[in-house]
Amino acid sequence: MLFLIAAYLGGVLTILSPCILPVLPFVFARADRPFRSHGLPLLIGMALAFAAIASLAAVGGGWVVELNAYGRYAAIAVLALFGVTLLFPSLADRWSRPLVALGLRLSESSPGGRPAQGSVFSPLLLGVGTGLLWAPCAGPILGLILTGAALNGASAGTSLLLLAYASGAGTSLALALLFGGRLIALLKRSLPVGDWIRRAAGVAVLVGVGAIALGLDTGALSRLSLATTSELETRILDRSGLRLPGGLPSDTGARADDAFMKVAEVRPASARALPIEGVLPSLEGATEWINSPALSREDLRGKVVLVDFWTYSCINCLRTVPYVRAWAEKYRAAGLVVIGVHSPEFAFEKRASNVHRAVKDLDIGFPVAVDSDFALWRAFGNQYWPAFYFVDAQGRIRHHEFGEGQYGQSEQVIQQLLAEAGKDAVPRDLVAPVGKGTQAAPGPSRALSQETYLGHERASNFVPRGGIVRDVAHRYQGAASLDTDQWSLQGEWNVERERAVAGAAGGRIAYRFEARDLHLVLGPGADGKPVRFRVLVDGKPPLADHGADVDAEGHGTIDAQRLYQLVRQSRLHGARLFEIEFEDPGAQAYVFTFG
Repeated sequence: MLFLIAAYLGGVLTILSPCILPVLPFVFARADRPFRSHGLPLLIGMALAFAAIASLAAVGGGWVVELNAYGRYAAIAVLALFGVTLLFPSLADRWSRPLVALGLRLSESSPGGRPAQGSVFSPLLLGVGTGLLWAPCAGPILGLILTGAALNGASAGTSLLLLAYASGAGTSLALALLFGGRLIALLKRSLPVGDWIRRAAGVAVLVGVGAIALGLDTGALSRLSLATTSELETRILDRSGLRLPGGLPSDTGARADDAFMKVAEVRPASARALPIEGVLPSLEGATEWINSPALSREDLRGKVVLVDFWTYSCINCLRTVPYVRAWAEKYRAAGLVVIGVHSPEFAFEKRASNVHRAVKDLDIGFPVAVDSDFALWRAFGNQYWPAFYFVDAQGRIRHHEFGEGQYGQSEQVIQQLLAEAGKDAVPRDLVAPVGKGTQAAPGPSRALSQETYLGHERASNFVPRGGIVRDVAHRYQGAASLDTDQWSLQGEWNVERERAVAGAAGGRIAYRFEARDLHLVLGPGADGKPVRFRVLVDGKPPLADHGADVDAEGHGTIDAQRLYQLVRQSRLHGARLFEIEFEDPGAQAYVFTFG
């Protein structure tokens, strides 16, 4: 219920967003008609069409996007025709004659020969067309709904949340429409301006159609919108306690279960009760298995199982790999089975070839279930990367850990479950692997900089504020100065939903960070050709502070879509300016993470 209220309030706030401007002419063109028979059906049609299309787009594939594109073209044509009829009443009379004739026939066939009341079909159809055109800015609340839909699959709940969002927008538009209708009625009574009002509405409709056809609703207006409603929506989410699924702070990776972990930290494993949290779900939803044939619950009967949810571009996940790998080797003979469940965060992590390469590069020898459709993610009700689920020999989930760290108590849980299963001579010492590169442990001091996405869906702290141009190539000017955790682009870039793509050589990204380590998820060009780059820290080569994927002079090459360690300092130096310049076109940049 709390989520529904937040979604509704997010929709109400769209009236403050410039993204709503292209839609307003279609709404106010009917302001002089009765609200119940014209305004209300229009808004209902708009809300239903938006909720339906957004639900399909969140969980569907490319065919939904293509279908919606054709729907937008048809809606643009219909609404342009509507604008022309407002400008030229003679054309409206000519084009409406067939409909008038049909209406006369219907009225003649009505009971008692009385004329039938005006149909709501016309404003409802106009509302459906408006809903197809409406592209609200993806603020925190709408982004939360769509991300949850993509991760958790199609459901009535997803559609209900989107309908609540659209209903909120409809409510604010209804209030504006009621006020506008009364104003127009007052003008009509006092001044002979009916024709001028109709023509002005026609011009406004055609201007709105032109703005949408040119992409201004998802381009320039969306940039203005980010600075108007995002802060209000963020406050709503903060007060409600809602957050994006899967999101974890980059320093510890675990915040959702603080109360449980604080209790666990002060209790020795031998004294800790491990309550039954559920049963091991079916593993049949995996799209592929690596290092093993497909495993089932029956195959795992009598085994202690560690299920590890991870994704290969996640720094928190990568830093757990040395421990999980060590546990799999150390306790294999005692009956432990480790299963890695690879649930992707980015689209490129859904490609089987990329997952196979990552498993090989990370030297992972235990079974990995490829969960590109999030079937296992949903079966476990999981929300985090990384996440550990500990299953006893009877197939019951007895413990969980969210995020990195807590390695000692995790290994003690494994030892306890093996002892409960009657395994003899279970080792009591703890592993202490030393990870290298991206698998190295985070610094002793907490990273003050936080995970920062470059795709417009979740981008934050970009300079200039609201300056991201969405989904089109644009030449950016680098910022003269940056505060801590602010970033900017320079050169030609196309900022897409989950990434920024360099359109030409010489593209640059600057970020002022405060952490020991800096990582950036990168990918080569669309043709797979490697992209060369150079890193500077405070305007100079990193030298001894270079990361595992660059040399002392800051030179490196993007050869695959993965996480790159670009800076690894011996100690914290306060806030520093990071810059990366791509010497070839096509570089893809996704997210900064820190340690």
